[in-house]
Amino acid sequence: MPFPDDFAEGVFLNPFPGRLDVYSAGHTHTAAVTVQVWDGPPPAENPGKWDEQAEADFESASGEVAVWSMGLGRADDVITLSDSGGSWRVRVSCSGRREAAALSEQEGTGHGVEKYLVQFWPAES
Repeated sequence: MPFPDDFAEGVFLNPFPGRLDVYSAGHTHTAAVTVQVWDGPPPAENPGKWDEQAEADFESASGEVAVWSMGLGRADDVITLSDSGGSWRVRVSCSGRREAAALSEQEGTGHGVEKYLVQFWPAES
């Protein structure tokens, strides 16, 4: 399913077959993203630390995930989940959303203000 078909504006984490859409609070900015791959469910994150948090199922046919942004396109690096495809759970947590939105409205650009933690683990665990 090519992006942006069925893109749902304002939905923080919107899962599709083979794709996860994450809706940013800002535009024309660079977010900081940390990705973790776990063998089992990661410890629960303190919800007070995050502005948004959501979980979803994710199917990877190859065992890899590519990252795309609307402004920059596909990133060169891929995230390796496993040596082959499989079913995963993903938790996406985000902080700095209000600040990113305010910067986008005022100055138009922010760097690393909006921070994401993306955690993958096998769905069977």
